[in-house]
Amino acid sequence: MLGPELEALHDAQIAVAGGDISVQINEQDAQMWQTLRVKTGDVVSLGRIQAGCRSYLSVRGGVNVPIVLGSRSTYVRCEIGGIQGRQLKAGDEIEEFDVLQPLGFRLSVPRDFVPDFGAEANVRVVLGPQLKSFTEKGVETFLSNPYMVTIEADRMGYRLEGPAIERGELVDTISDAILPGAVQVPASGKPIITMCDAQTTGGYPKIAAVLSSDMHILGQAKPNNWVRFQRTTLSEAHRALVKYRDKIRTIESKLLQQRTSF
Repeated sequence: MLGPELEALHDAQIAVAGGDISVQINEQDAQMWQTLRVKTGDVVSLGRIQAGCRSYLSVRGGVNVPIVLGSRSTYVRCEIGGIQGRQLKAGDEIEEFDVLQPLGFRLSVPRDFVPDFGAEANVRVVLGPQLKSFTEKGVETFLSNPYMVTIEADRMGYRLEGPAIERGELVDTISDAILPGAVQVPASGKPIITMCDAQTTGGYPKIAAVLSSDMHILGQAKPNNWVRFQRTTLSEAHRALVKYRDKIRTIESKLLQQRTSF
């Protein structure tokens, strides 16, 4: 869980957020969650992750790569077919869009909005859609026990280790749509959570779906972390999504209020 070392080929403004990682510019400590200025030749180093699993470095203006299916993201699972980019390698150059004028001030996320990432992720789920494929005991096992994230965890899905979830007789499922957050249960009884790079279809019965507003919590869970599932309703899930979007808008407005001069 180590970050890269990057050299600025020209003056730029960046920010690092997400999982708690040590940031240095020319071997001097720098702060996360705020605007940072780098000059030509500066070296930005991201060290070992301290809490969480994923950190994000953004460049003002955005990264200049082709748009595929409405996105500039890299989809590593399609790397072989050349559909959507590839992983970065030593020596790669990342081009940004030209910015006419740099910001004359620093934006900082208020401390109250900086998340804390622990060793246990508590996420809410809506039961179904193949709930009839599981016994009452299986559902109770799923909701009452923690499950550990295994080393088989990436942006496509997390395999979890813990008490087996008992399935009933109706376990054969015709492959249907899969979305991020679906909790599938194969014959082993050990759940698999599909993540952001999930496949489009699957045949394992799904016992539940994680709320979309809680997916960012799962995204910061790394191997050997624990996951607990809390049952909720569809209407509560809708309210949680509205609340989550309101929080994002609040952060945006607070950013402008917290701006300071460099």
